Amino acid sequence: MYMIFKDASFEQNCKPSLMQRGLCGAPTSSFTIISSEMDNVRGKSGFIHMDLAKIEKECAAAFVFFKTRYAATVTAEVLQSSNPMLWVTDLAPEPHDVYWSNLCIPYRQLWIRKIGTLMAAIAFVLVFLIPITFVQGLTQLDQLQQTFPFLRGLLKKKYMNQLVTGYLPSVILILALYTVPPIMMLFSAVEGSISRSGRKKSACCKVLYFTIWNVFFVNVFTGSVISQLNVFSSVKDIPAQLAKAVPRQARFFTTYVLTSGWASLSCEVVQVFALFCNLVKRFILRIKDDFSHCPLSFPYHTEVPRLLLFGFLGFTCSILTPLILPFLLIYFALAYLVYKNQILNVYITKYESGGQFWPIAHNTTIFSLVLSQIIALGVFGIKESSVASGFTIPLIICTLLFNEYCRQRFLPTFKNNAAEVLIEMDRKDELCGRMEETYRDLHTVYCQFTATSHELCRCGCLNHRGDVKSIPNWEKLNPGKDRSQLKGSLTIHCNLDIEETSKK
Repeated sequence: MYMIFKDASFEQNCKPSLMQRGLCGAPTSSFTIISSEMDNVRGKSGFIHMDLAKIEKECAAAFVFFKTRYAATVTAEVLQSSNPMLWVTDLAPEPHDVYWSNLCIPYRQLWIRKIGTLMAAIAFVLVFLIPITFVQGLTQLDQLQQTFPFLRGLLKKKYMNQLVTGYLPSVILILALYTVPPIMMLFSAVEGSISRSGRKKSACCKVLYFTIWNVFFVNVFTGSVISQLNVFSSVKDIPAQLAKAVPRQARFFTTYVLTSGWASLSCEVVQVFALFCNLVKRFILRIKDDFSHCPLSFPYHTEVPRLLLFGFLGFTCSILTPLILPFLLIYFALAYLVYKNQILNVYITKYESGGQFWPIAHNTTIFSLVLSQIIALGVFGIKESSVASGFTIPLIICTLLFNEYCRQRFLPTFKNNAAEVLIEMDRKDELCGRMEETYRDLHTVYCQFTATSHELCRCGCLNHRGDVKSIPNWEKLNPGKDRSQLKGSLTIHCNLDIEETSKK
């Protein structure tokens, strides 16, 4: 059960014009073109100059469709060749989740790309120490007066002191952090993820690590880079150093919650960037297009790290600076209302991520708990309370054991699909008569069109009987209605086969 539809205008980056369908194991050169059906497309779409001989290069990748979810899952998990790098199989992303530009990246390059992006991310973190160091200098009033003597008279005023040491550092840090998500998204795209959700998940992790390190740790250990390194020269002194350093940044963290948290919610409601682009497009460029044709998807890689960072600050600062908790409580209450409205009325769900962001939230929460317990251990050590310190150490051990239990019990459900659930879903689809509808729609949803085949896209795709079937516009469908039903049927039925053939 296979069929191949191709366009003559292949780009040099070997992206398929429509889609590739084939049986597992067949080399790309063995795919055949059904000439009669291509003539049918050529005749109905007005494409007279299509020349299949101009195809320069084919991608060593294919979408393989199975009759059941269970068969697709089993095939994806089984090693197809004795050489694991020769033939790689994996479950296909959803139709609108496929990141076509990375589909043809050779499997042998993936580990090189991951190492390269990791080194680039580390270098970016080191470069970002420059604005962080500047922000640290603003929070230290004594050092600021010694460095700039002409500011002593100005900084003696109370409102200027609060403005320079409290509000200004957080604003500068927020403006600098706005450049992080686009750069991390670029790094994640270079990594080679074949799905848009995987790219956003990778960018979310990078942004989260970046913000926790720069917003908390680098700001807590104030001073020069040398003094920051001296803090970690002795591991046993880390709890005590954290217990001493966190209260010094209480004003900065509280101001950061107000400026980055509350202000970001208002910007999220107003959609400042989209509003600015709309004004420029309508009144400067004089373009009268409706923005409803370009629905937005939820920016997980920017919003999830921000929420987890504020939860992290709440855990770590609640022991020594409990005044930050009311501001965080108000933020999370407002965030619940704002994001619920945005998800229901503003953003559109183009694809499902399958709950892949929950492990990130769990790991961040466990890390926040352990760090807060370490800070408590440092506080009890400074107070020379041996009894409280003795009860804190078992608490840390129990938290780590709970994390390990969750990893063993729940993490596999996020990585693999349960066979009993898949079989039950296949039986329900067979009883409801949805199988035929699913098979029919499979021939139209997995399509990718190049810049020279837009007319063919508007005309339609061939189904398995050779008829022309119009391509549904998923962007205009109700996210909670027809599209979700079809998408649930396609997600597990489709299996992605990335095949690397050695050239001898």
